[in-house]
Amino acid sequence: MEVQRVVLNSRPGTNGEPSPENFRLEQINLTSDLEDGQVLVRTLYLSVDPYMRCRMNEDTGAGYLTSWKLSECLDGGGVGVVESSRCSALAEGDIVTSFNWPWQTHAVMMGGGLQKVDSQMVDGHLSYFLGAVGMTGLTALLGVREKGHVTKGANQTMVVSGAAGACGSLAGQIGRLDGCAEVVGICGSDEKCKALVDDLGFSAAISYRSGDVSARLKEACPAGIDVYFDNVGGAISDAIIEQMNEGGHVILCGQISQYNKDVPYPPPLSDRTQEILQCRNITRERFMVLSYMSKAEASLFELSQLVKSARIKVLETVVNGIENMGVAFCSMMKGGNIGKQIVKISD
Repeated sequence: MEVQRVVLNSRPGTNGEPSPENFRLEQINLTSDLEDGQVLVRTLYLSVDPYMRCRMNEDTGAGYLTSWKLSECLDGGGVGVVESSRCSALAEGDIVTSFNWPWQTHAVMMGGGLQKVDSQMVDGHLSYFLGAVGMTGLTALLGVREKGHVTKGANQTMVVSGAAGACGSLAGQIGRLDGCAEVVGICGSDEKCKALVDDLGFSAAISYRSGDVSARLKEACPAGIDVYFDNVGGAISDAIIEQMNEGGHVILCGQISQYNKDVPYPPPLSDRTQEILQCRNITRERFMVLSYMSKAEASLFELSQLVKSARIKVLETVVNGIENMGVAFCSMMKGGNIGKQIVKISD
């Protein structure tokens, strides 16, 4: 059968922004003859995520991430349906997901590497398995729980950077549900600010593109900041840490502002910011969701319940067609998405 796939056409420059030209669409012939243990899957949805920018480099800078190879099919989070199976655990019609799903319209995969999922967990919104009830949701929930030290009744203020992105939009809601008195989001447009406050229940939101972030943070967080969920790094993070209280906690989730630069991960901090962390006894530990996979099953069940009961609202930006993977990825890296960036491949 003829299928379409996306390969890495070229790498961005060392300190370069990715462009759609870095990606190439190809047609290939896929044999549908299966060997024992294999399944033929049709791709429904694919995920594009900030960490993939690191995979575009020859060296990802992170030991747990492998580089994408030139002219080879790319991969990431995906969800699809089994069309034929020679794997005893999977049958035709099963919905399956994987972190290493090839960017192809159909694929032959080993059944053992796929996770069967129940569409009732997401009320039929299968793309949520790539976001709120998947790795993104786990990162938000476990990041807040394991590193945030949120205590009900303690009148804490949480700030989330990249707050209108896939992870940040969930982390802020979880902080509020877990007991933060105030949750303030930092994002890149007035439209996103409106979505955070009106749709997701953030106490306040600040666009880093309009005016003095430090002054606006002081207004929104008069009692200082206790918990900071950091998705961006860079100057925005320095401004937030400057206003953190004694004994506060930074949840170091991502550093998207630094991913186009040739720096190690996590990137080095300024002397001033390091001094603040030390003097005020603020913890700032890198959070790796893969270290907490023993808690994944229970956490995904909890996320499913929160989403189904509408205590957590899910925002998505959906683009159609495998030919738009590169466009969707580059748009997401520039903040063109509200919530999780998804590419719909087939119905």
